[in-house]
Amino acid sequence: MDVIRLLDIRDSALSVDEVLAAVGDHAAGGTTVFVGTVREQDHGKPVTSLSYSAHPSALDELRRVAEKIATDFPVTALAAVHRVGDLRLGDVAVVVAVATPHRGEAFEASRRLIDDLKSQVPIWKNQLFTDGSSEWVGACE
Repeated sequence: MDVIRLLDIRDSALSVDEVLAAVGDHAAGGTTVFVGTVREQDHGKPVTSLSYSAHPSALDELRRVAEKIATDFPVTALAAVHRVGDLRLGDVAVVVAVATPHRGEAFEASRRLIDDLKSQVPIWKNQLFTDGSSEWVGACE
């Protein structure tokens, strides 16, 4: 689909500017960007770092999710990039952006894109806590 401008899973730092530029479109009246970052705690436990791993099929699944969003909403442009590997507090883990003719549609499509990415694309995170413990969290929840 030509509205899907950028999809990737990378082991290097992500650029919000790159994702925003990818969805630039004169037909869009609304563009939303979601940036997911590594936070300092989860479930009340202090986090020191985390590591993301992706199944070899993850990019294909990300494409399937993106195509469904583009079918269900009047998307003029869409982009999604997820990072794998070791990340520190504050690092950008995922960036999604959607452009549509109107702002409401952009918000709805963007929300569904990140929610479906988290629930359907096989990417897992291993969180390391300050007490030395760790926890695996599956993206396909």
